[in-house]
Amino acid sequence: MHPMADDRTPLRRRDLEAVEVDLLAEGIYEAYGFDFRRYSRPSFRRRIARRVEAEGLVSISGLLERVLHEPAAMQRLLADLSVNVSAMFRDPGFFRVFRAKVVPLLRTYPFLRVWNAGCSTGEETLSVAILLKETGLYDRTRIYATDMNEVTLDLARSRAYPIAKMREYTANYIQAGGTRSFSEYYVADGDRVLFQPSLTENVVFAQHNLVTDRSFNEFHVIMCRNVMIYFDRELQDRVHQLLYDSLAPFGVLGLGSRETLEFVKHREAYEHLDATERLYRRIA
Repeated sequence: MHPMADDRTPLRRRDLEAVEVDLLAEGIYEAYGFDFRRYSRPSFRRRIARRVEAEGLVSISGLLERVLHEPAAMQRLLADLSVNVSAMFRDPGFFRVFRAKVVPLLRTYPFLRVWNAGCSTGEETLSVAILLKETGLYDRTRIYATDMNEVTLDLARSRAYPIAKMREYTANYIQAGGTRSFSEYYVADGDRVLFQPSLTENVVFAQHNLVTDRSFNEFHVIMCRNVMIYFDRELQDRVHQLLYDSLAPFGVLGLGSRETLEFVKHREAYEHLDATERLYRRIA
């Protein structure tokens, strides 16, 4: 066989796979309304490959056929595609700076609205609730915790987490500047812990898709951390427009450690509250 034939075959296979990936994303959008068409392709393809294997299939086209005919298969795929990496007081420095620099600004408002966008299984939402309780702001705050995945929202509503995680979460809490004993906020229940119901009394959990849904309120704080790193540039711009439209003048935006406003259309409308911890204030 001519050597060039071996070079061409893998190329055709890669091209076919790229087409199948695009067809899967388009099929999901048409059938279910979840728009993964502008997600980062390397991450998207890795997650799809894992689901193909887990479903016992041999191709992406086989996965497309299954999710189009079996809603339960779509839920399994959605769980893979949703970014559910979370922890209580994850990146403690962020919460320490939030306590020091953002809380004094929030004290000037009679009522606060906070949006935790992409809340996943709720650890970050509870972390915000604890911080606001300890600073005396929780009783005049409404927290909106949203995610596109209803399954993870149910986990967030449960306030239940593995007891094995509590050592890590306690260390994060202390580093984040917590002022109480972290164990005051939960009770043990077998191999899990249940956090206090009072922590979610002022929380609204709701399904919301950052990619396809619109602004639904005006917020004094928006936290959207480590969500957009999985989006391509066009999709990032679209979501940043949504966040800008949803943030009140002089409101605070918190991004993840790997995210920035540097190339965003409205970057001149923000000032840095803390460049290291990616905390910004809308000034225009």
